Amino acid sequence: MIYSLDSKLGDFLQDPRVVTILNKHLPGASSHPMIGMARNMALKVILTFPQARQAGLTKELVEKVIAEANALPSK
Repeated sequence: MIYSLDSKLGDFLQDPRVVTILNKHLPGASSHPMIGMARNMALKVILTFPQARQAGLTKELVEKVIAEANALPSK
């Protein structure tokens, strides 16, 4: 799968390797209490919420996660 800012958060959470990358850059992100509400949202939409910024989620950080996830070998 090729990830982008248009990808849904749930797509990231389906691959444990990508979850590891996400947690590396934003510790505890995958277990955040509000993660379930955001599963069906595109990353670019999540970035517009003030709560995302408060949690430390920035476009730059998401782009790093995307780049690392896209560099993983296919399953």
